Amino acid sequence: MYAKNAWNKYDDKQLADLMQFNEEYKDFISKAKTERECVAYATELCQKYGFRDICEFEGLKPGDKVYVTNKDRNICAFIIGEEAIEKGLNVLGAHIDSPRIDLKQNPLYEKTDFALCDTHYYGGIVKYQWVAHPLALHGVIYKKDGTEIKISIGEKEADPVVCITDLLPHLAADKNSKPASKVIDGEDLDITIGHIPLKGEEKESVKKNILKLLKDTYNMEEEDFISAEIEIVPAGPARDLGLDRSMILGYGHDDRVCAYTSLRAVLDAGAAKYTTCAFLVDKEEIGSVGATGAHSKWFENVIAELIHLTTEYSDLKLRRAMTNTRMLSSDVSAGVDPLYMSVFEAKNAAYLGKGICFNKYTGSRGKSGCNDADPKYMAQIRNILDKNEIHWQTAELGRVDVGGGGTIAYILGNYNMNVIDAGIPVLSMHAPNEVVSKADVYEAYLAYMAFVKEAE
Repeated sequence: MYAKNAWNKYDDKQLADLMQFNEEYKDFISKAKTERECVAYATELCQKYGFRDICEFEGLKPGDKVYVTNKDRNICAFIIGEEAIEKGLNVLGAHIDSPRIDLKQNPLYEKTDFALCDTHYYGGIVKYQWVAHPLALHGVIYKKDGTEIKISIGEKEADPVVCITDLLPHLAADKNSKPASKVIDGEDLDITIGHIPLKGEEKESVKKNILKLLKDTYNMEEEDFISAEIEIVPAGPARDLGLDRSMILGYGHDDRVCAYTSLRAVLDAGAAKYTTCAFLVDKEEIGSVGATGAHSKWFENVIAELIHLTTEYSDLKLRRAMTNTRMLSSDVSAGVDPLYMSVFEAKNAAYLGKGICFNKYTGSRGKSGCNDADPKYMAQIRNILDKNEIHWQTAELGRVDVGGGGTIAYILGNYNMNVIDAGIPVLSMHAPNEVVSKADVYEAYLAYMAFVKEAE
């Protein structure tokens, strides 16, 4: 069902199922606003479905459900298939990091009777979009003795929020004459967090009052910021968008919408011929680097562990497993915005409401940095989708010379496995609040489930 509006196919029962699934997705995206929160939510969901930590197994057999986590920022969920691991897996890989603002290591300072925190933006944010909005603080603090303190401020109705202040237009003539990328300097994205001085203190009394509040509430000292990981994200839950409730407005659709649908697809699909896997990764927005990004050897190491737990291990079996694996790089695509038609090429663009979007290649301009998927592999996927009456479309990320973007596909493609990008069209991508169609969310879930059950 190629490039057709998905809303036209739903009967009352299907529509009810679609709406219920999206309510469950909204719960996820409202509660899981950081990588750690995503992994915690995914772990709890896996356990509800009967999955067990890999450390609990001395051996694995077909039908076993197992999950593995890494530094609280990655998770893999597997259902062991009938075929040997070396015959390959059916993998759904999505990233759980989103553009945001982070606290610096020494953030807290006082200026003109305000307590503020220095920040450092993460990923490709549009800086001017983050000012004058209610923001929440999420993260963890580790004290020197290893004690973990979890932070979540700004999500409950009674919670305070923080914000980045903006200059009034009456005095902003110079600022408003700058290019959009220069309107707000990165060093000016500091959050305002307090204004009451601590009684009896003359120097930095507002800062000292904030430190007292942190001490009283979290047993936290100022130096503990050095071993903290605190993210600043838009406050509040995801909301239905449109009078017909057809869309969802929320923070972090890129790429938690594909992460959630991928995980649910593996959990709900059950056992299959080949081992199925949801692989949720970190750091995609900054190049998939580090111990928890897709460039890490962690995923390869986990597959080695699976081989060890299912048969006699060898390096050749590992190499065969990686080469024979079939994967969807589950990541969002830029949806056509009716207000900005000029940056899209209409015949090769993603439209909200027409289902999951496949990008044979991503990259920029002359396919720089892309994974160019094998057409035979694309043909197999077409067959699976059409057989299951799933709505799908193909796209490129904008006009050729305008720009582009990448995913984790090319990284996993280095193993010679078949990988293609497959995700959900999004409006306002990388903004504090992004837009997706509920129909696309549901069709992606159905597509991912069909893929893990039938791809070979």
